[in-house]
Amino acid sequence: MLRVLGIVVSLACAAVVLVLTWPQLLRLERTYPFAQTVAFRGIAVGVCAALCLVLLLVAIIRPVRPLALALAAVVGIAAVGGVAVLMTRGVGTDALPAKGAKSIRVLTWNTAGAATSAQTIAQTAVAMDADIVTLPETTIETGEKVALAMRAMNHRMWAYHTQYGEHGWDASSTTLLISPRLGDYAVVASSVNGSTGTSTVPSVVAMPVNGMGPVVVAAHAVAPRAEYVARWQSDLRWLADQCASADVIMAGDFNATIDHMSGLGVKDATLGRCTDAASRTGNGAVGTWPTSLPALLGSPIDHVMTTTTWRPSGSVVLRSLDGSGSDHRPLVVQLEPASGG
Repeated sequence: MLRVLGIVVSLACAAVVLVLTWPQLLRLERTYPFAQTVAFRGIAVGVCAALCLVLLLVAIIRPVRPLALALAAVVGIAAVGGVAVLMTRGVGTDALPAKGAKSIRVLTWNTAGAATSAQTIAQTAVAMDADIVTLPETTIETGEKVALAMRAMNHRMWAYHTQYGEHGWDASSTTLLISPRLGDYAVVASSVNGSTGTSTVPSVVAMPVNGMGPVVVAAHAVAPRAEYVARWQSDLRWLADQCASADVIMAGDFNATIDHMSGLGVKDATLGRCTDAASRTGNGAVGTWPTSLPALLGSPIDHVMTTTTWRPSGSVVLRSLDGSGSDHRPLVVQLEPASGG
């Protein structure tokens, strides 16, 4: 009887661990609360590894040894599997390749509004030689200060933005900076009902005026709190739709890891026709939020994504700015024309 009970408990534990660490199996990755648990894969690995060690110690007690060893095997396999996923996506690279004449560097940083100064943003963007800067939770007033500070450092940028409602909540604004060398851009009008924009916090869609060059999207999806899960799901679908054309660069705070985007990509793409650049360049498992956690325990919810017109050649998550005010880390990606032209 005890042996049967042990088998049942072990199988139940295995099922729970599997659903919590790989909810995609049952299409639960965008469902509360599984969306929250899979967001922190690094922590899940640590918890499973710690439980495995504890259960191995408990196995010293003979009466519970079979059950303890069975449960240790379950969480141990989950830990090993989690490490394999993290390693495949990349646990950190610290350098970008030399920038070529046709390279584009994209910096995305959720600045948490006034928590990050315009001067800090400008200095970071110039140091990274960024051509596109997406700044969720940044007002156009701050964005213009950033552009002016960058111009003073001989790095000109044009500032664009989208805002929902009146100022007073920094998350109601998203700012986008684009280098003049990429050409002139115009912002597509957004609406708060989600038909032409993300549902609760705004995203900026900028189109090249002459039709030449990439569509640039500064993305910001609402966080998947219990009361906003449906809106968050809608936001991810809307962002996937923005990656329908051939030449798109999309960057920002998606409030989602690539686990959450399962099933939203076309063929092998991550979201729509866009593919996540960080996971292709060694940083896909490095947490960009929150800065209060070590990077490998955090959640990689900030992304730079492109269609196949662009090839990512390098990326870096800037951990040196954890004390700058924002609870997000900046992500920088270098892109090359896929054709080599």
